[in-house]
Parts: sequence; structure tokens; C-alpha cells
Amino acid sequence: MDLRDALIDGWQRGFPLVREPFAAIADRLGAREVDVLRACTRLHEDGVLGRIGGLFGAGAGGAGALAALAVPRERLAEVAARVSARPGVNHNYEREHRWNLWFVVHAADAEALARTLDAIGHEAALPMLRLPMRRAYRIDLGFDRRGAVANAVTTTRGEAPAPLAEADWPLAARVEAGLPLVPRPFDTWAAELGQPPAAVLGRLRFWLLDGTLRRFGLVVRHHELGFDANAMAVFAPPEECIDACGAALARESGVTLAYRRECAPGWPYTLYAMLHGRDRTSVRALAAEVIERSGLSNAPHELLFSVRRFKQTGARRFRAMADAL
Repeated sequence: MDLRDALIDGWQRGFPLVREPFAAIADRLGAREVDVLRACTRLHEDGVLGRIGGLFGAGAGGAGALAALAVPRERLAEVAARVSARPGVNHNYEREHRWNLWFVVHAADAEALARTLDAIGHEAALPMLRLPMRRAYRIDLGFDRRGAVANAVTTTRGEAPAPLAEADWPLAARVEAGLPLVPRPFDTWAAELGQPPAAVLGRLRFWLLDGTLRRFGLVVRHHELGFDANAMAVFAPPEECIDACGAALARESGVTLAYRRECAPGWPYTLYAMLHGRDRTSVRALAAEVIERSGLSNAPHELLFSVRRFKQTGARRFRAMADAL
């Protein structure tokens, strides 16, 4: 197997939390440390690897929301560019719907988030849906790249046990930004933070154990893995059924994200699932199976296919929080 394929298949989670992690991976793969580092560098340069780092559970800190604008076709590129230029925006997609520009915003707190959304809405001079998350059922976005649809690499819940303490924000910001591709990357973080490497590694291990971190490893990008078709499925089940249906969605291996959000005037949907595949036919077939098995056949729903990716980066909520100190 190609070394890059081995890294993608084997290290999206369970990345060695040791001082020389790339040497540890090399030992497991029967390779040299320098070749593992070169393979990671190539994956990053090719856009397949977003970073090597962690994904925090919902509620670990900061504030975020999914938002959407209904943009006239002739203004879409201009408005999308302005939205993408905002530092707090980490995902920005065109989707097939009247609400056609969908983006995710993170900020240090609810007030900062509201200011960013207000500024985007004012600049665009367009109506906006603001859809904060209420509960995460699965947010650990890792891909099994075999097959026509992307299967999630885990079934873990997406909630952190408690918000991180202020003293932990600088380390958390580095976890979101990603490891430097050097032989002793955690030593680099430790030097920047003025802490012993053992303390940094111990903190990361603890966060994984208590669920603050959902995983630590390679964070890959689905388009570059060949999953060019993706759709956001939205549902409006009865209030008393939302959590049960959300838990059912999270048990589906083909659902890569599942969460509950606030509804909004003119937008009744409260339950969301992301589906990724190599083509639309596969995604539609998966959606039909998932909807039936999750008890959502009778719930109003829509399938919003992605048309264009304007921006896709990892969330940077802790950088904003650390900067605000």
C-alpha cells in the first residue's frame, strides 16, 4: 500500500501522543520517519490533508452557528467572497436551494458571534437564517474512503463534558491549527506555551479520555478524497421525536455529521445530517435508506446538494478566545 494511503486509512484517529509521533507511525508501518513526514507534507500540499490535530466536542468553548443567505445569482460570487474573508468563517458553500449560501461561523462568545453575523448581514443587505446548534449527535468527521459513499470512522457522541478552562485555550488553539510537520511537534507546542512536553501530551491524553476531544489525527478533506457529492439533509420531526431520530442518524455509518439546531422563521427544520459520496446517485440512495431506518419517512425534509465550495478550513474558536484574553 502507498504510504499516503496507509496514513489516511490508519491515522485519522489514534495518532500517537508521544514526543516522536512520526517515528512511532514509521515503526508501525515498516517505514522511515523521514518518509512518513514527507508523505504528510505531500498530502498537505495536495490539499488532501487539512491538518493533523483534534476535533473538540460541542460545548468545549466558544460559540458557533450555521447561517444561510438567499443571494441573487448575479451577486453570489461577490457575496461569497466577502463572507469567506471573515476570519471566523470556516465553511462556506453554495447549495441548491433558495437559501443558497451556507456558512459556519465561530467566535469567542455569543456576543462576538452575533456581531459577526450582524456585520455579514449588513454588508450583504440580505435576509439571513441563523441556526445555532442545540445538540450534537455526531460531529467527528472522519472518512472511510472505501466504497461509493463516505462512512464515518466513529459513532461517538459530539458533546464535551464541560467548557475548557481559560488556561487551556492556547493549547486548544494549537490543536485546532494543527501540528507542525517536524520530528518532535509536541515539543514545539510546549516551547511556545512555556510548558514541559510531558504536560502538553498529558493534557491531550486527558481530553481524549474525558471526551473533550473527539479524536486526534489526520483531518482530511472529502473533495480531495474523491467524495465530490455531498448533501445536507434537513428534517422537521415532531419535537418529542427529535432526539430519538438524531440518535438513530448517529448510528448510521453513512452519516458523517448529525446534529440538532434551532429553527427560524420560514425554516422549520431542526435535525441535520451530512451525507458524502462519489456521485449524486449514491448520495440519494443512501439518503433514502437512512431516512427510512431513522424513522424520518413522515417528517418534512429536504436534501440540499452542495454546488460550490468557497471555503473549507477547520474551526478556530479557541484562537479567537485566546486572542480575546
